[in-house]
Amino acid sequence: MTRSNTLHRAKPEALFDRDAEWDALVAFAGDGRPGAALGVVSGRLRLGKTYLLQALTSEAGGFYFGAQEAAEAESLRRLGAELAQYTGSASPAHWRGWEDAVDALLALGEQQPLPVVIDEFPHLVRQSPALPSAIHRAFQRIRDTGGGNRSRLLLCGSTRPMMSRVFSMASPLRALASLNLTVEPLDFRQAAEFWGAADARLALLVHSVVGGSPAYRRAYVGDDAPRNVGDFDAWICRTVLNPEVPLFHEADHLLQEGTQHWDRDMCHSALGAVALGFLTEGEVAKYLDTSLADVSRCVAALRERELLEAEPDAFRPRVHRLRIAESLVAFEHAVTRPHRSALERDSAADIWRRSRSVFERSVVGPHFAAICRDWAVRFAAATTFGASPASASHGSLAQPPARHETLEAEVVVRGHGKPGERPLLSVGLARWNEVMDLHHLEQVRHLLTLLATRGEDIGLTRPACYSSAGFGPGLRAAEEQGDVVLVDLDRLYHGQ
Repeated sequence: MTRSNTLHRAKPEALFDRDAEWDALVAFAGDGRPGAALGVVSGRLRLGKTYLLQALTSEAGGFYFGAQEAAEAESLRRLGAELAQYTGSASPAHWRGWEDAVDALLALGEQQPLPVVIDEFPHLVRQSPALPSAIHRAFQRIRDTGGGNRSRLLLCGSTRPMMSRVFSMASPLRALASLNLTVEPLDFRQAAEFWGAADARLALLVHSVVGGSPAYRRAYVGDDAPRNVGDFDAWICRTVLNPEVPLFHEADHLLQEGTQHWDRDMCHSALGAVALGFLTEGEVAKYLDTSLADVSRCVAALRERELLEAEPDAFRPRVHRLRIAESLVAFEHAVTRPHRSALERDSAADIWRRSRSVFERSVVGPHFAAICRDWAVRFAAATTFGASPASASHGSLAQPPARHETLEAEVVVRGHGKPGERPLLSVGLARWNEVMDLHHLEQVRHLLTLLATRGEDIGLTRPACYSSAGFGPGLRAAEEQGDVVLVDLDRLYHGQ
């Protein structure tokens, strides 16, 4: 077998974006210095890690092995058969265990730098808890004997909690890793380009359903993308509400990964409660008529699987607001799951007509606010808020004397500084499908007045309004006078 010892830096045309990730992998895999090296690649499911690593091994002539849930003996047999096919051996090796297997994998790099990928590594660790130690000992043997071994072993996993434990401070592998690469979802602007959604409104609607997971377009809907805003409803019906399309089942699959039956039942209910607007553990427990301890356990499990986030309130840090982190899971629990039985007998179009308002209110509205917060941190210029933003979060304040009334601000931007001393750069409202005008600005100003009475320095705080439907003449005039920051869909997707 002839393999090039030069790894071309040109990214394959079929690989969308991922420039930084590709460059990091190429630099690691093509490093010509002697000595075996270990790299770690992690990230949620469906983000394209496998696609990226297969492209790398194809480009470099490396070896790729995708682990599966199986017994140790079966995994070793599969690995032996695939390695024999790769090397052209007449028959697979018969290894005594993972010590022999790891030695055989690392031997592939004895002549030149060569990427060797084990994908879904956590599956193997669950089968063989001693595998990390076996890898560590193999690297030690290579270092003790010297020589020119230049294997570039890449261990990849979608179960980030397991990957964190495998490479924790106590792990024998932690000190070995010279590359630690996390593959993140596409941001909302990248996702718009990936789905071919030039219209900003269409881009946000699509992102509110599938988020930044590139796998969903290619593998889950057969490259079916809505042509325009007018085609969006039909696209929903022929994809995410269609039981014959894989995307219809994906949200449930995400929840099934590594959960027990009890966990899944409770987690489904908790996610449904959050989708309906119950945003603290106490509110969820009350809605489900169950104990706070059970809800806390469920929330912890969902956070570990990165399906749920608990974000501290911008004005009340002890209050943590729950938010569904995966767009498809939010859509599932707000729209699909309440109508699954009906989808067996009614048309998707009928279900969608009945659910469209719920989608707008419970899915797109909160998602729009989250996108606005993302924009404030990732894309807004420092001049927009007077300084470089460090964070953006949701904030709420009880309004005296009626403590049951709460003032909400969906986009609270703070600058850099020590915890508790970060300057308040901006306070803003985000409204989906609502034209905003001066009364919204007055709401922000009222909230700022309340904050000032509680000791917050608002001297440099800029009011802001975020709307998908536009702004009235009064707000536009206030913008011209420098009294408010206005952000519409065009600015979200194209401006600073």
